[in-house]
Amino acid sequence: MASMPSLNMAAVRAGSIGVCPFLSSPQCSNGAGGGGFSQTLGPADPAEMVEFFNKISEDASCGTVLVSGGFGVPNLLSPGSDRWLGQWAGPGRLGEPPPTSPPGIDLTDIASGLLQPPGDDVARKSWYLGNIITRYQETFSVIEKCPKPVITAIHGGCIGAGVDLITACDIRYCAQDAFFQVKVDMGVASDVGTLQRLPRVIGGQSLVNELAFTARKLMADEALSSGLVSRVFPDKEALFDAAFSLAAEISSKSPVAVQGTKVNLLYARDHPVADSLDFVRNWNMSMLQTDDIMESVQAAMEKKELKSVTFSRL
Repeated sequence: MASMPSLNMAAVRAGSIGVCPFLSSPQCSNGAGGGGFSQTLGPADPAEMVEFFNKISEDASCGTVLVSGGFGVPNLLSPGSDRWLGQWAGPGRLGEPPPTSPPGIDLTDIASGLLQPPGDDVARKSWYLGNIITRYQETFSVIEKCPKPVITAIHGGCIGAGVDLITACDIRYCAQDAFFQVKVDMGVASDVGTLQRLPRVIGGQSLVNELAFTARKLMADEALSSGLVSRVFPDKEALFDAAFSLAAEISSKSPVAVQGTKVNLLYARDHPVADSLDFVRNWNMSMLQTDDIMESVQAAMEKKELKSVTFSRL
């Protein structure tokens, strides 16, 4: 696999919003264009993606995570402004401009490992391939497992692994130029999340089947009407303004309430109503003892905005 810059926690975090900029190349072989999520684009390594979200999950100073493609986030934030989160997120490169053509994941290297697995019999080859698939599945599942809300801002093409990624996020915004495409033309069924999460996100099985069987493009307006995204913006600038505003708003609220809400929403999605009610009852037996409740009530009684309350970190 090609060598790629590492994600740097210090470079991509500021205040209470953790930003995870994905590296992309404007010369995409699949026609996705620069800046969008694509099967040929991605983080430096699956292990780094897992490491990033595991650290963010335990980072009390981060309340919300914003995921975007390309260099859109850093390029929109000019050095010196109060919203600047640093340029390219490579180690030791804070403040330096991104390379003109950053490397992407080398599909040739990946294919060689998948098509020519080591081992001298079917069982050992299958075991090897199973470990690889599990590792890539965790690359996206770790987003869903992160207790902090994860927002994704999508512009340009979101293809293949991009759909795997965004369906694991909690909130999806996109620009008008965004389109989405499930990859079925690689000769194998998608196995790292799309086929499992997309039906739960969209809800219409007929549309899911059509997209999965044909790999046709789902444009922004249809993505909105189908529920894949919750809002569409005219351009990338408006998209990022809205995404940052949303992240800031969520981060201003009680982390006990926000993170508890995410945990319970995910549990309710995968369990019957009765089981989910039991789960949240047991959850709140302890969480109702938080000081955040009294602070919120006091602010309401004093007719203060909730944003004026500074909650303890979690």
